[in-house]
Amino acid sequence: MSRKIIKTISLGSFVLVIALSPAWPTQAQESGALYERMAPIDQYLMTDRNTEIAFARTAAPESISRDAEVWVFGRHGYEAAVKGKNGWVCIVERSWMAPFDDPEFLNPDQRVPLCLNPPAARTHLPLTFKTTELAMAGQSKTQMFDSIKAAFDKKELPMPEPGSMCYMMSKQQYFGRKYGNADPHLMFWVPKTDDVFWGAGLPGSPVYVHQYSPEPITEFIISVSKWSDGTPAPTD
Repeated sequence: MSRKIIKTISLGSFVLVIALSPAWPTQAQESGALYERMAPIDQYLMTDRNTEIAFARTAAPESISRDAEVWVFGRHGYEAAVKGKNGWVCIVERSWMAPFDDPEFLNPDQRVPLCLNPPAARTHLPLTFKTTELAMAGQSKTQMFDSIKAAFDKKELPMPEPGSMCYMMSKQQYFGRKYGNADPHLMFWVPKTDDVFWGAGLPGSPVYVHQYSPEPITEFIISVSKWSDGTPAPTD
């Protein structure tokens, strides 16, 4: 997978080889279809908790993920599945955590494992849980956008703490049919700032950037050379 894909994908924001995995939905809408509301919940569920736990842990090297807390998605939202020891949290986010302008927002196909460090666990997970709640309540994309904006305006959702970041180094991450897999990378969240402070997006810079909307958050993305299992990532 080309590194140029990182320039167009954000998430804080997914590949088991689809043909080999029974965990993936089989009733996705046709390519190009847009989702205005969440599809039936069964399409977002994985085969079982253990499969999702193992998948979530692939986001980071085993030295980090083995002692992390793990959350899994079920019929009533996310729930803690494994108690952690190191303050990190691993979770498989669904497509409602994609940017609102992503053409596959709410697409059941997307699966994105993240391992969040303690500052990110405290300040990113509330956004994950809130957005999940809105999707499961049947809100449209427009309603979700407005609800998230209002929550930040009212300070009901926290801003990123200093040092908030996550690992996204799973070979199995899947961003849907348009983007497919992506290179292994790290993501850093800060309150909305000027890209130039990081040199982001400039020719030759390894730092890509995404300005969230409606969230007043800037996300910086840095590709790394290896997957979480230590094998080299493609360079072309």
